[in-house]
Order: sequence, then C-alpha cells, then structure tokens
Amino acid sequence: MQDERQQLLDALQALAPRLVPGGGPVAELRRLSGGASQQTWAFTVGGTPLILRRAATAEHGRNHGSAGLENEAVLITAARAAGVPAPAVRHVLRPEDGAGQGFVMDRLEGETLGRRIVRDPALADARRVLAQQCGAAMARIHGLATEHLPRLRTACARAELDFQAKLHKSHATVRPVFALALQWLARNAPADVAQPVLVHGDFRNGNLMVDAQGLRGVLDWELAHLGDPMEDLGWICVRSWRFGGGKALPVGGFGTREALCAGYVEAGGRLDAARLRWWEMLGTLKWGIVCESMVQSWIDGTEPELEKAAIGRRASETESDLLALLAEEAA
Repeated sequence: MQDERQQLLDALQALAPRLVPGGGPVAELRRLSGGASQQTWAFTVGGTPLILRRAATAEHGRNHGSAGLENEAVLITAARAAGVPAPAVRHVLRPEDGAGQGFVMDRLEGETLGRRIVRDPALADARRVLAQQCGAAMARIHGLATEHLPRLRTACARAELDFQAKLHKSHATVRPVFALALQWLARNAPADVAQPVLVHGDFRNGNLMVDAQGLRGVLDWELAHLGDPMEDLGWICVRSWRFGGGKALPVGGFGTREALCAGYVEAGGRLDAARLRWWEMLGTLKWGIVCESMVQSWIDGTEPELEKAAIGRRASETESDLLALLAEEAA
C-alpha cells in the first residue's frame, strides 16, 4: 500500500502543472474508498482540493459492465455543461502519466452519507428542495444529445428484466417473493422506449453531494448507459435508499414523488407515471438480487469480506418492500 501511494504521489506531482495553473506541491494524498474495480483518492495541489478516480487494475478499467472511466469523464463534463451539478473534470489520465486509468476532478464540499442527508438538522432547508432539484438534474441528463456522447451499452426494460431473472436463477436460491415480483414485472413490462436516452444508472441517495442549499453534485457515473429515462426516477424511490426516511418521503428519504416529478417536468422531462412505478419495482428487485449475489460470493469464498455477508442479508428486506409494492398495485 505504501509503495502504491508513493508511486501515485510521484505521478501526480509530475502532473501538477496540468491540474492546477502554476502547479504546486501535491499533499494530503489519501485513499477514500476502493473496491475490486475502482479507487477514489483525495489530494491537494498547491492547496487546491482534488479527487482522483481510477481503475484498480488495467483489466478492471476495460470491463466489468461499467461505462469506463474515460467515458465517465466525458459524461460528467457534458452533464455539467447542461446545468447538472457536478464536479469539473481537470484531466483524463493517459498511459504516459503513470497513474493508471482514470481522471482528476474538483473536490466538492458537502455531505454524501445518505443517513446524514436524511437526518442532519443542518440540512433541513436542503431537504425541502432536494427532491425537486434531483428531478431537474435527471431531466437535464436525459436531455443530452446522445449522438454527442461516447458509445455506451443500451439496456431498456425487457433486457434489464431478462438479465435480472437470469442472475437470480444462477444463484439457485428459493425466494417466492422474487418469483412473484418477476411474474408481475413480466406481465406489466412496458415497451422499450423508441429513443433511448442517457441514464445515470445509479442516481440515488448515497451518490449525491448535498450542502445547505441542496444538490451540490451528482456522483458515481460508472453505471451510465442508454435506456428508459424512468429508470432513474424509479431507482431513487427504492426503499433501500431512504435511510429510515419512511413511506412519506419515498424519494431518498428526503422528498416526495410529487416534488421529484415536478422538478423533472419543469426542467423539460416527459413523465410516465406507470413506467416509473414499474422501474421502482424492478429497482427494488434488482437491489435484492445484488444482495443475494453478495451473500453467495461470501458463502462460496470468492469474496470472503464480512461486509458482503452483512449487506447480503438485506435481500430479505427487499422481499418485504416488494410485497408492499405488489399490494399497492393490487389495491
């Protein structure tokens, strides 16, 4: 770890003049997070706070179903130009930089922890406007001209449902609620949108930077793809992202669907309430299957970290959430 840090420090110091006018000493380099595929590092150049996102290895930079870090940088830049709150990208790494695959961007100030966003008294005013701001940001993302974007995978309703069904089947587990949800989703699957748009893919509480004025930045674009715009609106409403906010505040635990949709329409988005509900159901099931995948990887020893087992147990929570959604649809 120390060797990795020193190598990265040396590479960033060589890059300093490209990152900040006049350059300056690189300091306060620390790793914020990083799993098997991506790392996030914080550092300063001449006192200017920056963030480095990079692939853990060259292999992970090329695949794993993500948009790819170079594409992420392009998408963030395009979204920011369209009025989406997002950090400015300062440099996309090149092979000769010696720092791997990734990009450097401004470090924003604000809160990212979902539970604090929902509960912190200092963010009370922000919570009153946050759902509407999220809706507006989504509309601007969905409104980007796809012909000017990098080549991305396309995943609309039927393809995403088929993928989740196959993934669940591969686990060889017996979960009657998942089976019931899959049946409902298959019966009610909407036709694929005629013109897929840019979808963030993970727009939720926990991937947002929030300050006292509200939405400061939309983060973590690695799952961006082309698809149905209602996917993003449904995903932020999944109960798992409410952090105790409860049924009255379905949007991230901080806002109402009405506020989210109002912000979306006011910023030029076209709303389809039935599709939104379908994507909320699929999103709930999807997170349950992700949890199921984590516990399976812990059981078979491929990912022995205790965190995998701890998150994996939440599959049962999504079963309860799915039953509540199914009951609402049947009412």
